Amino acid sequence: MISAKDITLRFGKKTLFDHVTAKFNPGYCYGLIGANGSGKSTFMKILAGQMKPDEGEIALDRGVKVAMLKQDQYAFDEYSVLDTVLMGREDLWKIQQEKDALYAKPHMTHDEGIKVAELEAHFGDMDGYAATASAGELLEGLGIDTEKHDWKMKQLTGGWKVRVLLAQVLFAKPDVLLLDEPTNNLDIRTIDWLEDYLNAYEGTIIVISHDRHFLNHICTHIADVDREKVTVYSGNYDFFVMASKQTLDTKMTENARKEKQISELKAFVARFSANASKSAQATSRARLLEKIELETIIQSSRQYPRLFFKEKQGAGKDILNVKSISKSYGDLKVLNKISFIVGNGDKIAIIGPNGIGKTTLIKCLVGSYQAEGSTIAQWGVKTDEGLAAWGSTVRLSSMPQDVKEELTTDMTALQWLRQFAPLEEGQVIRGMLGRMLFTGEEQDKSVKVLSGGECQRMVLSRLMIEGGNTLILDEPTNHMDLESIESLSQALADFTGTVIFSSHDQDLIGKVANRVLELKPDGTYTDFKGSYGEYEEWSAAEAKKAKENKAKAGSKK
Repeated sequence: MISAKDITLRFGKKTLFDHVTAKFNPGYCYGLIGANGSGKSTFMKILAGQMKPDEGEIALDRGVKVAMLKQDQYAFDEYSVLDTVLMGREDLWKIQQEKDALYAKPHMTHDEGIKVAELEAHFGDMDGYAATASAGELLEGLGIDTEKHDWKMKQLTGGWKVRVLLAQVLFAKPDVLLLDEPTNNLDIRTIDWLEDYLNAYEGTIIVISHDRHFLNHICTHIADVDREKVTVYSGNYDFFVMASKQTLDTKMTENARKEKQISELKAFVARFSANASKSAQATSRARLLEKIELETIIQSSRQYPRLFFKEKQGAGKDILNVKSISKSYGDLKVLNKISFIVGNGDKIAIIGPNGIGKTTLIKCLVGSYQAEGSTIAQWGVKTDEGLAAWGSTVRLSSMPQDVKEELTTDMTALQWLRQFAPLEEGQVIRGMLGRMLFTGEEQDKSVKVLSGGECQRMVLSRLMIEGGNTLILDEPTNHMDLESIESLSQALADFTGTVIFSSHDQDLIGKVANRVLELKPDGTYTDFKGSYGEYEEWSAAEAKKAKENKAKAGSKK
């Protein structure tokens, strides 16, 4: 279907890919993974024909169509949402435009009439009359209501534009579908819908994602970008982790066996080479020694930050009492009389569709925290009514969704972190930064020039050094690679204090949460005490029960 043959790419003195060869077969889904900066997006652009390698080529079977998720959110601002999706099929869109132009004429010539008839026939052969309905279904699946289909793209925010562009590339139905971070800005239910759609897709899919749950549910193979190479493994992400570890363990075990053999052979040769009766044996062993080769073990470029949250002072039983919180922005009511009580050790995942009020709820909770001497970031808001009463023993540490709000100064990473622990020695602060992968000169880099992933790690460093007994985090995995997300998941799961967090990362929620608070479009909410897996089972049972009750009510009528 599509293959990379001997691909080499250099940027100055740095080699990104060195004679990479990889084949992607039809009907399979490949997860393209690797550390940040390893070249995943660059390799995908090479596959899409958007970037030329220094050496090698991309080979396609005859007639194969390749399409990649577009990243330019402003390219379609003057088009309607629906038309933007329809433009995914360029051939169909071109015919539609030709038809519209002819029909717009006050009078058609005989030749133009014949041309319109030909276009209509061609349009029908391409199933064009069902195109609008198909495009609308994709938009609905991605959470964009019918009433917004006629909106101009410029009326949408960035996150919703990305959904439209995702619908566009799915509508194109290419033989090879290239998706770079398609779950960004998607909520859990929409990600579930996308998983089902991609699992039913008949073409080749190559996808970059930092969502482990997503990769596990759609991938048949993993293409690992590491150390200038791309290695393809069969199976999903979890299987890749296991297989790559087993491969490394096998090589190390085999090398240990060979090293022992080499040592014994060297000892024999040294001892008996001058012995006339055993010189032949010594010569034989020397020849055998020359043939033994150790397996080459190339260490991965992946780096795992070492996160560890520890309470400097434990909290009492009462953490937070939320009483009938409501919040509106103008005429839009975002939160409506939400109440819940948080106990020590609760780990609450706040979930729900985008725009439902998760961030607003978190900001209301943060804005209600007024402990003396707190170093908490001042990004909270006040509620319109109701209140959030924090326990007197709570020491809150928080992480906003947009961490760059905190990192706008000219201070270095070392200076910025030190302000949250002024009594700590410099080496302690440097050690903390080192744990979070800021080494050497990186610790003296200005925080305002950090990348998205570096900003996330910087603010997480603050949370660790503050040592709060209660953590509030709003979408903490944004911009983070798989290794950082895995480290964060484990650190939050091991934390003995209380955690309140919003996330669309189902793997993180499943590992951390012992309670789920779901905000719903109808203004209601569900406070479920149990794991995310248990909540999913309960929700499915409730939905089935509601469907059966509705069917019974209909039959009685």
